[in-house]
Amino acid sequence: MEIKAEQTKLTGGKMSNESFLTLFMIIVLVLLFGIACIAVPNFYKPQNIINLVTNYWYVIILGIGVTFLLITGNFDMSVGGVIAMTGVLSVYFSQGANVSQNVLANGLGLPYGIAIALALVCALIIGAVNAFFIAKLKVPSIIITLGTMMIARGIAQVVTHGAQRNTSLPDVFGVIGNVAIRGTSIKVSILVMVFLVIVAVIIEKKTIFGRRTYLIGANSTAARLSGVKVGTQLTTLYLTSALLAGITGILLASEFKSGISNRAMGYEFDALVIVLLGGTSIAGGFGSVLGTVVGALILSVVTSSATGLLLSPDWQFTLKGIVTFLAILAQRYALDRRKG
Repeated sequence: MEIKAEQTKLTGGKMSNESFLTLFMIIVLVLLFGIACIAVPNFYKPQNIINLVTNYWYVIILGIGVTFLLITGNFDMSVGGVIAMTGVLSVYFSQGANVSQNVLANGLGLPYGIAIALALVCALIIGAVNAFFIAKLKVPSIIITLGTMMIARGIAQVVTHGAQRNTSLPDVFGVIGNVAIRGTSIKVSILVMVFLVIVAVIIEKKTIFGRRTYLIGANSTAARLSGVKVGTQLTTLYLTSALLAGITGILLASEFKSGISNRAMGYEFDALVIVLLGGTSIAGGFGSVLGTVVGALILSVVTSSATGLLLSPDWQFTLKGIVTFLAILAQRYALDRRKG
């Protein structure tokens, strides 16, 4: 890739800055894990390590779309609202029609496959709205996506009347979110996450689409003059990000067999945090999906160790913020020293 080759040339090393930061954050992850093993009893046990890897599957899926968009210099803060909306709509579409006097127990009575497809279409509509205003009308992405986040969550609140829908569901509804590999605790959602990460890495490293994404982030004007259809690229990325959020919403709704309007509150910020922890530049042109996965593991270690230390939720939130702040400062310092 031309951009990464230029980064390597500028730093005078054999390793690109992207690879350097990913390796640096892996070292940070190992150090944090070592500290947690010392401070928290039984933190090193195999089951706990498996939980560290699997606990944040939903944020990693969201982080894939957010990573690609942030590389282009754009945000997607709508993903949390899309999760809530898609989950609620998948429940509403699947619930039996006219089966109860309780309005929250009645839905459209559609077959499960059709219900899921329609819910994903609704997620894609949110992505299309984002793309239209950002790619076509040039409205700042953070403004539009915050607006569509509230619209999506508002739809979820209207459909649930501010509560939740969890009755009159077909048995098949809870299968995809709860079925696991025989003899393990690894659910289908984890396999979906792994598959999506592998696909994303291949697209990022091996395809023209991935190279164009980096070029847009490095210099959108130069990309446009080079023949890259920037608007089409951004549209594809926003549709993909919305689709990933929709898939996450359906998996979570199936796991808990319910549609809740306040589900995924703050997930958009968690996704942004793991992307930044992974070394993706907030200014665009720089980052990787593998780095995002490392960032998610760091966040998982910090959250799990705080729980193991019996810290209150307020202190857990504070600790997570401090570690995130210090980790990002450390990676910036390491990168500046390398350039120097």
